[in-house]
Amino acid sequence: MPFGCGLYFYAERLKGIVEPAKIGMLAAVTRRNHLALVQKPQPRLRPGWALVRVRLAGICNTDIEILRGYHSFEGTLGHEFVGDVVDVAGAKDKDWIGRRVVGEINLACAGLGFRPLGQQKMCSYCRRGIQTHCARRRVLGILGHDGAFAEFLALPVVNLHRVPGGIPDDVAVFTEPLAAACEILEQVNVRAHREACVLGDGKLAQLIARVLRTSGLRVVMIGKHASKLRLARLAGIETAQPEGRVSRQANSFTLVVEATGSPSGLAMAQQITAPRGTLVLKSTFHGAAPVETWPIVVKELTVVGSRCGPFPPALALLRSGRVDPRPLISRVFSLKDAAEAIRYAQRPGVMKVLLRSQNTESNQ
Repeated sequence: MPFGCGLYFYAERLKGIVEPAKIGMLAAVTRRNHLALVQKPQPRLRPGWALVRVRLAGICNTDIEILRGYHSFEGTLGHEFVGDVVDVAGAKDKDWIGRRVVGEINLACAGLGFRPLGQQKMCSYCRRGIQTHCARRRVLGILGHDGAFAEFLALPVVNLHRVPGGIPDDVAVFTEPLAAACEILEQVNVRAHREACVLGDGKLAQLIARVLRTSGLRVVMIGKHASKLRLARLAGIETAQPEGRVSRQANSFTLVVEATGSPSGLAMAQQITAPRGTLVLKSTFHGAAPVETWPIVVKELTVVGSRCGPFPPALALLRSGRVDPRPLISRVFSLKDAAEAIRYAQRPGVMKVLLRSQNTESNQ
């Protein structure tokens, strides 16, 4: 995958005057599948929005897939972050200033200025309470809105969650992907299952397995990488290899979560899911997955697509220590080394890679 690392400088013309470079900020942006480190203006705030100084940001597989063409996104990458609110657009939100926060990544009608009543009404999805499917949806660092691989980002205040003081930055930065794992508990009645299988041993798969285990299930992770499977075992999760007996045995589990990040994971997931079992799909990747639908029909499987999830349960798990994601951190890079960090994140055996923003100190 190609990467560029040129340095570009942007200036915004306001009333015929070019603003000086000192108003700028460092950001890692993608254009035509290339990553570039740029100096660009800080985000402008809309009513009801906050300006957040980023402390730490996490590199996700989705960021890597975007650089391969997923979603055709161009702009500042990154959607996992922890930071400090440094400014707000209105006096009613001034209490947010100085707060350490994480943020939900979907910008929906409420954050974009649309209301339940009036001339500019909320879309039908937001009126039904499913804001993550908003018809006007923008997604931080993924779809139509600049993300967290920058010194500053802007989000609606309604998207923000305060981080409790007992959660250090290198734990809080996992809130968004951990929330995605918690979403499974919202979608599936786990009490109907005694055990679950997680296909994949990467970052999201590791968090999913830990969340399922907190719900009392026996959890088996099937993965290819010995070092990653060892991390799972240290967290009390059973493991198996794809060529092992557990992986080859059909109809082994009533609950299976496919989180391999690979098109090939779906076929195995269908094979090991028992008749009338539940198969949760978590992988996102650029390109198509070859799929046969007959196992879904013949075994009468329930297939659940699963994406973003609730932040409060994720923060509660992090605060209690029931999920400790820090063993998953492979390395922390400076934001200015974002291109190197992205390359490093794709090395075999590497887990979570973090970017530390310039001129910030971690709150440990």
